[in-house]
Amino acid sequence: VCLESTPLNPSEPLCPFLADGVNRYHCSTTGCRRAKTTTSSPGGHWVENNPFDFVGLTYDDVMLLPAHTDVIPSQADTTSRLTRRISTYAPLLSAAMDTVTEARMAIAMARQGGIGVLHRNMSIDDQAEAVDKVKRSESGMITNPVTITPDATVAEVDEICGQFRVSGLPVVEGDGKLVGIITNRDMRFVRPSEAASTLVKDVMTRDNLITAPEGIEREAALALFAEHKIEKLPLVDPSGRLCGLITVKDFDKSEKYPHATKDEQGRLRVAAAIGFFGDAWDRACELRDAGVDVLVVDTANGDSSGVIDIIGRVKADPAFAEIDIVGGNVATREGAEALISAGVDAIKVGVGPGSICTTRVVAGVGVPQVTAVWEASRAAIPAGVPVIADGGLQYSGDIAKAFVAGADSVMLGSLLAGTDESPGDLVFVDGKQFKHYRGMGSLSALQRRGEKTSYSRDRYFQADVPSDEQLIAEGIEGQVPYRGPLGSVVYQLLGGLRQSMFYTGAATIEELKAKGKFVRITAAGLKE
Repeated sequence: VCLESTPLNPSEPLCPFLADGVNRYHCSTTGCRRAKTTTSSPGGHWVENNPFDFVGLTYDDVMLLPAHTDVIPSQADTTSRLTRRISTYAPLLSAAMDTVTEARMAIAMARQGGIGVLHRNMSIDDQAEAVDKVKRSESGMITNPVTITPDATVAEVDEICGQFRVSGLPVVEGDGKLVGIITNRDMRFVRPSEAASTLVKDVMTRDNLITAPEGIEREAALALFAEHKIEKLPLVDPSGRLCGLITVKDFDKSEKYPHATKDEQGRLRVAAAIGFFGDAWDRACELRDAGVDVLVVDTANGDSSGVIDIIGRVKADPAFAEIDIVGGNVATREGAEALISAGVDAIKVGVGPGSICTTRVVAGVGVPQVTAVWEASRAAIPAGVPVIADGGLQYSGDIAKAFVAGADSVMLGSLLAGTDESPGDLVFVDGKQFKHYRGMGSLSALQRRGEKTSYSRDRYFQADVPSDEQLIAEGIEGQVPYRGPLGSVVYQLLGGLRQSMFYTGAATIEELKAKGKFVRITAAGLKE
């Protein structure tokens, strides 16, 4: 019996490719990958002794074979599963890195049909605030709108509007009763010198205030917007208390971004990274309260006790029942099985494939990404758990290769770090534009910044390192070419994926995974 037979006799040699020292088995099954080269032991058992039998392949080692097709690229459906319960039109995630994904990137990714994973190298409050910004940026109905009181000043209104990027606020009294609304139109003729002394109640709109009952239909709300030529529609209960807000911009955005990734309430979806050490539980709870859709337990080695424990704790808490959990990172079948047993809703795969990751150099550990995705998918597919291929993608063609290897979506770092929506400023070098990009295991990401601590240390299991001088960096920092707006980059990536689907005769991602076939290539083949 393959891999499940009698445990190995302690006196017999151990196979260097079986990861743990307990569950190593004999295998005499013909054709078994782990028994291609075997020797007979005195007890009649079979033991693998070829340490070079397990070959690791990455994206440049394979190509997809063309096949008969009747698929038109523009008609190919790129929708794929992100987690057990969530699917996205664009099977793309922006990486949880502080030079890739903050609120602006997460909003843009969701509008393009993907999802952004907010990095965790910031305080709990800052990360929860970023989640809140994404959820408020576009809503079918804002259930907890930002409000102001009549006794606040115009300067305070202006500050809040700038923080949340809105053009006006409902005005409520202490018990939540709606008494007016203040917008840019009301504040336009307040001089800047008088903003700090002018009260909201003196300039707000209170007469003929247009409101609607909670639960109003979309068509009825649109009719009110058109009839009264307003941009904001407060929703009130029978006692006049504010219970929601609809804005005309949300209808405009729904038409402009028809494939946006949204929850059941019409709000953009967002994911956020957490760790397993220290404040991980408090962070998870704050993110839950802020409305996060997906929690990503983000570490360098997901097959560890701490990661499995925090996943189990979150999944066991009924308060997190509506939030999906992604675990990672792993690069083996055994690692994927451990996360599946813990209850994850998706598995993130990749140990060391990123362009700014040096784990494979510093630690000598990792699995080439195509093989890593394939190994993880062998455990994930039977369990019905989606796989996220994280790192190592350089071109749009690599996305299709990841899917054929067994992935359901891909996480991108360097390909998105050069967009307008990524954090950081443009840098000019010899007349060309670049943006800063660094690995979360780089020394600058791990070090404390003045009074601010680094929240990235426990990702590399170095939270207990007492000083910056003793840190072991597993990443570097550099610059990536400026790529323009995210929408253009995502369009090109999805366009390349659709071309791959055309060449392989696949109309959907599931067909691509089923029909796609690899051909291994040589260094000369890659050069050609």
